Amino acid sequence: MATPKQKTAARRNIRKARSVQSARAHGARIPKKSRGLSTRQQNRMSTQTFAFPKERKEPLNDARHVRNAVARFDQVEGVSNAERDAAWRRIRAAARKYGVEIHERGWRQLMRGGKTGSRS
Repeated sequence: MATPKQKTAARRNIRKARSVQSARAHGARIPKKSRGLSTRQQNRMSTQTFAFPKERKEPLNDARHVRNAVARFDQVEGVSNAERDAAWRRIRAAARKYGVEIHERGWRQLMRGGKTGSRS
């Protein structure tokens, strides 16, 4: 259960988000505060810059996204083991390109205790 203080903060955040969204809809140039990719940026990316290109999941355009792709690899659902093999090769290549160290030898080491439950 949320405390009254948390509820007040949530209402304030919702009001602020709605006002910013309205201002953007009316043409105001308000920059994003998050460091992630916008939907527009993701849609403009080449399919080959994703670990899972068919699903356009896990972008690999910088070191931060490569680390995130490794951390969330076990959360990707609805892909075959062959697709996971190909995605792991793309992640390893991007990790070398951006200087990210990956200690796991294969993607199956990441799957222990993951959401997908695939262990084959």
